[in-house]
Amino acid sequence: MSQYAHAAERPRQARIAGVGGYRPRRVVGNEEICRRLDSTDQWIRRRTGIESRRFAEPDETLEVMASAAVDKALAGAGVEPSRIGVVIAATMTYLYQAPPLAARIGALLDGFHGAAFDVSGACAGFCQALEVARTLVSTGSVEYVAVVGAERMSDIVDPADRSTAFLFGDGAGAVVVGPSQEAGIFPPNWGSEPAEADAIAQPDAWLCGPERPEAADRFLRMEGQEVFKWVTSSVPRGAAGALERAGLTVRDLAAFVPHQANLRIIDSLAASLALPDHVRVARDVVESGNTSAASIPLAMESVVAQGDVSGRPALLLGFGSGLGHCAQAVVLP
Repeated sequence: MSQYAHAAERPRQARIAGVGGYRPRRVVGNEEICRRLDSTDQWIRRRTGIESRRFAEPDETLEVMASAAVDKALAGAGVEPSRIGVVIAATMTYLYQAPPLAARIGALLDGFHGAAFDVSGACAGFCQALEVARTLVSTGSVEYVAVVGAERMSDIVDPADRSTAFLFGDGAGAVVVGPSQEAGIFPPNWGSEPAEADAIAQPDAWLCGPERPEAADRFLRMEGQEVFKWVTSSVPRGAAGALERAGLTVRDLAAFVPHQANLRIIDSLAASLALPDHVRVARDVVESGNTSAASIPLAMESVVAQGDVSGRPALLLGFGSGLGHCAQAVVLP
């Protein structure tokens, strides 16, 4: 039997072919945030490591930011929009029931006519959507999938809430997932603690109507200490499980790209995993803040831009409201 026949028998795999991001124009430093809070730049840096974040202007809608990120990912992958079979948008800040954000993104991609749907997994949403894309591509359902995380957290965070206002920022990040002969995205290790789901929650719905013209407490609320304890005590086990599923160890990694919650959490996770010194740890949170579902692809773009990691393994780790977590190993584009 020829080598080509052997190749044909191999199961189809999926890989990340390109990555892109969009960061809003407006840079917001801690001093500006503190105008509404009883806090200081020094306190915010000490507690979170965050120095600045980006807030979207009115014209920087979720679909505008997301489509710009997808365009960059498509250019990096060398793929035309018409070859995208599905757009999956991960977001927790799209405030409309219909159409899905992914459809609005698709309308801005020249020649796209594929399927489009959203995933609402909050800070773990991008990794969850990436697993859907891996399955679609590896089973041959489609050739390429665009996965995008897009958030305007400034729309749902109370600027006077001392527990959340300084944490969050806006932006969008995207990847193009395509076929590969070798595995480039590995099955995730994921789960949740639904009994603790209200630790990060929006108490009231975004309701409009005669009975409730405005929701009383529609902003995002978070029990910071509970979330910190859960992440640092439980999430590392999920990350280790994802490496095991991929047949990798921490020594095989070139990079670690966790959800950019805050710098203390990132450093704690890196220490818990006992990452070797050669592993590049994404710390995009310092200048971007916590961008929820957008944080991992934005951080991935930054890590790749620094060089020397393309074609090498990385560990992605999403976690957040739900309390949901999703860890998966990938090969960086």
